[in-house]
Amino acid sequence: MTQKVALVTGSSRGIGKATAIRLAEAGYDIVINYARSKKAAEETANEIKSLGRKVLLVRANVGDVDKIKYMFEEIKKEFGRLDVFINNAASGVLRPIMELEESHWNWTMNINSKALLFCAQEAAKLMDGGGKIVSISSLGAIRYLKNYTTVGVSKAAVEALTRYLAVELAPSNIVVNAVSGGAVDTEALKHFPNRDELLGDAAAKTPAGRIVEIDDIVNSVMFLVSDEASMIRGQTIIVDGGISLLV
Repeated sequence: MTQKVALVTGSSRGIGKATAIRLAEAGYDIVINYARSKKAAEETANEIKSLGRKVLLVRANVGDVDKIKYMFEEIKKEFGRLDVFINNAASGVLRPIMELEESHWNWTMNINSKALLFCAQEAAKLMDGGGKIVSISSLGAIRYLKNYTTVGVSKAAVEALTRYLAVELAPSNIVVNAVSGGAVDTEALKHFPNRDELLGDAAAKTPAGRIVEIDDIVNSVMFLVSDEASMIRGQTIIVDGGISLLV
């Protein structure tokens, strides 16, 4: 088989869905991963099928290594290869530090950080001719955001893992990078108790004059999976309209 294949975790909605559709438009067959919303995943799959691409739906909680291995076994059976892995699935508990419990920490770190390591291991085994890995991070990895401790720390781990993976997978011609976005009005942001404050602050302060949109993130992901970006390795590209440059 010569048709290229891309896996996007958490691709039933939001940035993951938009990325999966854009990759399909670029000619990739798509593996859609989801944890809960089968209906939303099927809707995404139908959109991709309408573009003439093949789709594999795999339900798997990427915070569980056994589920990760199951997902990649299904990919191997269906396609026999993988060319692009977009590490997008994310979750987290949004609470002040003094209210965090061990279960909150473990849940967030497993889905947001551990998943990248063990998915990347499995992805690399299917990238015989080389490949691209791109993770979605956020500004909370490098600066303080209210109630964002578990997610921010997990995303900092993602960015560190990106550097280590980039070096160790380079001999296999696997390019690894990340995209870090400013505040994007996705469904996930609805879980933030200070959502309106975040969006209002971003709209008022972003030097570019508007908040970041989903397509801004997807544009950067598509650049990083292109051959033109092959010499960018282990980097986290910040897409925030310049807001992180402000004190």
